Amino acid sequence: MKVSILLVAMLALVACETQNAKESAPGAFDGEAARGYVKTQLDFGARVPGTEAHRAAGDWIVTMMRERADTVIEQRWTHVTTQGDSLPLRNIFARFRPEATERVLYLTHWDSRPRSESARDEAQRALPVPGANDGASGTAMFVALGDLWKKAPPGVGVDLLFVDGEDWGTFNPDVDVLIGATYFADHPIVADYTPIFGVLWDMIGDKDLRIPQEEHSMRGAPEVVQRVWQKAADLGYGQYFVQQSQGPVTDDHLPLLKKGLRVINVIDLSYPYHHTPEDTFDKVSAKSLKIVGDVADALVR
Repeated sequence: MKVSILLVAMLALVACETQNAKESAPGAFDGEAARGYVKTQLDFGARVPGTEAHRAAGDWIVTMMRERADTVIEQRWTHVTTQGDSLPLRNIFARFRPEATERVLYLTHWDSRPRSESARDEAQRALPVPGANDGASGTAMFVALGDLWKKAPPGVGVDLLFVDGEDWGTFNPDVDVLIGATYFADHPIVADYTPIFGVLWDMIGDKDLRIPQEEHSMRGAPEVVQRVWQKAADLGYGQYFVQQSQGPVTDDHLPLLKKGLRVINVIDLSYPYHHTPEDTFDKVSAKSLKIVGDVADALVR
């Protein structure tokens, strides 16, 4: 009897040590590092297309991904707006395991909005949005995924697409928005590009993280929504990826869905600082970045 009790205790200890080792493994997604990458982007200034801050931030993304990914491709063009402005834009396409035929597409936008129309103070509405959560959080998560995948490559080929010009113009009516995603959809970098599935990660660093299921995603690729939310539940993150629907969101997944790609939107739109000058570094949580980063990593293992 004593031997059996001792054996059970030893097995329990081994299981506990194994679990602890798994949770503290050096390859785990680093939320603190991701938050640091948010700060780096904000230090450039508002990443509004056509500004020096925008150019410098784009160069930084390219440099960081060339140090981490197997292949990095820049897609540059000039977009002429309905007002006649010429915007120098670029998408950045970073590939991991480019030889793999089974691929997953992740995308996020890296630009920030030129005006803060949702600011409470009317005098602040002409200011650009810093874009800590709206833009920098998804970009930071991608760079941190690069840190992880350089050490432990994903189980399938993964493409990280940083799209530009998402936030330039007006929404409802949608004019001069989703520019980079639309350009990528119309000018694919890879011929006959058909990833298994895709996920747009947008505004995922909010301290009060709560991500419901977006309506366009549920209509266009419900099986991908199920895959992502089930993976989050498996990881113990069901309280953050909630099994509730929200209304349709105009975002970068739409041009890709229209081209037949199975791409969904993971977004926490219940963010009180959206399109205001208060979308700043202090609003971003390392814990939230880790939660979403863990899900993004686990989906491609």
